[in-house]
Amino acid sequence: MVADPNPQMNQDFPQRLAQYRSRVERMLEKYLDLPDPGTPRLCEAMRYSALGGGKRLRPILVYMTGESLGASLAQLDAPAAAVELIHVYSLVHDDLPAMDDDDLRRGRPTCHRAYDEATAILVGDALQALAFEVLAGDQTPSPALRIEMIRALAHAAGTSGMAGGQAVDLAAVGQTLSVEAVENMHQRKTGALIRGSVLLGALAAGTPEGPPLRALERFGSQIGLAFQIQDDILDVEGDPALLGKATGADAAHLKPTYPSTVGLQLARNRARQLRDDAVAALAPLGERGAALTELAHFVVSRVS
Repeated sequence: MVADPNPQMNQDFPQRLAQYRSRVERMLEKYLDLPDPGTPRLCEAMRYSALGGGKRLRPILVYMTGESLGASLAQLDAPAAAVELIHVYSLVHDDLPAMDDDDLRRGRPTCHRAYDEATAILVGDALQALAFEVLAGDQTPSPALRIEMIRALAHAAGTSGMAGGQAVDLAAVGQTLSVEAVENMHQRKTGALIRGSVLLGALAAGTPEGPPLRALERFGSQIGLAFQIQDDILDVEGDPALLGKATGADAAHLKPTYPSTVGLQLARNRARQLRDDAVAALAPLGERGAALTELAHFVVSRVS
């Protein structure tokens, strides 16, 4: 497979991504140093799931959006960690036999395989609770802004977003969906938390309601859908060694995806169109949108 070329990528960009990943890893280590986790086994399983590597796209979006708008990294640490804790909880639960029934995640046994199903359920529960504890306990923003950030994350994770999207996904198994229905499912299951990550970064930077905030929300929406379409494509033609999980899972579970609905080429075209729309949405930000433009190209050209 030949990756879509990225004319926007500069030599410093991969290093910047690595720095963000390293920073959020340190924050996750900090927040997962729990004084009373219930049992050592639960704490160990939480750390196993959350510190197992990964793309860390969502915290990267928090950091990159916030920094582009003038926030310090210290202002962005708590929301970046919180959104990743929500993401990891969703992965642990998605991997369960009652959901996607996956054996590998990030090149290692999934949480319920490494431990057991009951522990994996509790790990997801505890990570979700910890995410909101992290945001609520962050003294950097004002109390009013803290409440708004908590609301934004809850909205992205709830029935209007990730949880609702997973319910749509489960109900759609074995069915033929329209393109519009697939996009709605993807916007909820994956896109909402990506859009929420952008919003958290903007809120942490003190961005008021207005054109820049609306531009960022549109960017997040478009890039979130593009990310999931690229995931669908990689499940068909990606390299399992790079992905850290088996490919072909969607087809094996009779799940409707973008490629199964319109074909691989039209799926690629749609991902690139969404990338271009996301970049265009950043116009009101001017030069402040340069890093996010690079990230948009990275999301669609990635091979893992």
